Amino acid sequence: MSWTIERTPGRPVRRTDDDRLAVPLRLTRTGPRGHSTDTELTLSLAEAEHLHAALCRALDGQPVPPAAPDCRQPVQASPGAARIVGRA
Repeated sequence: MSWTIERTPGRPVRRTDDDRLAVPLRLTRTGPRGHSTDTELTLSLAEAEHLHAALCRALDGQPVPPAAPDCRQPVQASPGAARIVGRA
């Protein structure tokens, strides 16, 4: 038996009533008695900022896929080569 965790298809990240961010996730257990359940990872704004920064660092130097969101384009730079793109 093993578990997989992935984003829940068709459900966007949303802001909760208590000003946190909810990331929809699907937990799936494989094996003969496998099943899936949907849940949410809730993050404070500070936790979300830390996760965002960690993901940006982990993605640095990787090619931007065609379906990547617009926000990835200008932040894709090494810390020593960072520059603002597309702003007056």
